[in-house]
Amino acid sequence: MDWEDLLPAKDCSFVFGNPPFGGAKLQSKDQRAQVRRIAALGGTGGTLDYVTAWFITAGDYIQKSGPAGERARIGFVATNSITQGEQVAQLWPVLFGRCGLEIAFAHRTFAWGSDARGMAHVHVVIIGLDDRDGVPAARRLFSYTDPKGDPHESGHDVLSPYLIDGAGLADPHLVVRQESRPINGMAKMITGCKLIDDGHFVLSSEEREALLEVEPGAQPFVRPLVSAREYLRGGERWVLALHDAPPQTLARLPQVRARIAAVRAYRERSKSGPTRKLAATPTLYHVNVVPTAPFLVVPNVSSEKREYVPIGWLAPPNIPGQKLRLLSDASLTDFAVLTSAMHMAWMRAVTGRLESRYMYSVGVVYNTFPLPPKDADTAPLEPLAQAILDARTAHPGATLADLYDPDLMPAGLLRAHQALDRAVDRLYRPRRFTSERERVEHLFMLYERMRAPLAAAGKKKRRRRRLIRVPGK
Repeated sequence: MDWEDLLPAKDCSFVFGNPPFGGAKLQSKDQRAQVRRIAALGGTGGTLDYVTAWFITAGDYIQKSGPAGERARIGFVATNSITQGEQVAQLWPVLFGRCGLEIAFAHRTFAWGSDARGMAHVHVVIIGLDDRDGVPAARRLFSYTDPKGDPHESGHDVLSPYLIDGAGLADPHLVVRQESRPINGMAKMITGCKLIDDGHFVLSSEEREALLEVEPGAQPFVRPLVSAREYLRGGERWVLALHDAPPQTLARLPQVRARIAAVRAYRERSKSGPTRKLAATPTLYHVNVVPTAPFLVVPNVSSEKREYVPIGWLAPPNIPGQKLRLLSDASLTDFAVLTSAMHMAWMRAVTGRLESRYMYSVGVVYNTFPLPPKDADTAPLEPLAQAILDARTAHPGATLADLYDPDLMPAGLLRAHQALDRAVDRLYRPRRFTSERERVEHLFMLYERMRAPLAAAGKKKRRRRRLIRVPGK
């Protein structure tokens, strides 16, 4: 409805409340249509939560509430996803640009509880927005060391959409955009196998034993499948890896052939054109990642309770599943930088979330992470990185989920991480960082410098295109 029908904007002083959050994948068809119409992002319409449409609607509404500098104020409780991940680059340019708003005050992520029985805590932010000409000179920021505890307040000249101090940035409205390739000089990180097999190639330990009992010739093609769950928590799954299987060998394996036929039939029935095309090659996965050497892995989803996302190595014959991100030919230095507090701080600031868990995004986190200066001496990092791996192997019966549980983490492993963190921090600057927010603010300044030549090149390319445009075409 038109809010003016409820209360004319000229009579409004404040717009505030706790709008429905409505995750992008949980919206009804009508809600998705509303968000796309209101945000007007074009293309595919973005991946905005439902709550973002309330921010934009409020921003449009208060522009009619009075002259610049005297307009109504906005304050909403919202899911913290609007200050993280890819949504930031979609939402905030609209609020800053089209709506002419600035952040007047904010509460960083905290746990919003409920007294209702069985209701879980959700992680939220509170954001106050003012018309650009009416925003107070001192912006108030409330930060929570403990999401369930009390905040401490700090004052700032300007606040970034990531709810950090933006005074050190040339553009305090700077947002991190998804990149298709690393812009930091790092090697390409890829995603593990995507099967599209309806489960016909995946075997439990019992199913594997049953298959090999009747068809022992299938053994060379049954390999461990490791996705995020197996990597973090242990357990076994197996997958048929038929990429290089000779046709004459498969012809003598009727049980395997039956699974191949089932995969072909499943793909042929799909409503997706690309999936139907895959039916022509039923022995291949949709995305085939079959490493021949050890590879570094990052789980796609990791608990928000962990101080560090458990990063480590796997080796053949393991086949990485779709919920793992992997880096081939990674060095101990790569591991050191990626497992450091600096990288974890960047990840927590810019990545998206699944509920409250971290979703490690290659495009938003890895491809954009500002590295230490090129002339920094990284040699001391290797023994410190190895010390972390050694501290893990000192507990052979523990899973990575056990080792990185904040209540269970062994003291030796924690000390090894902290020693590495101090060494990586010194590569960025001699003065120690006193908080995660301080790390993030420093990284954003480096990110802005890293983006500058790319932005300039993009503008130059667009100017060239305009110069060669043919009238009427």
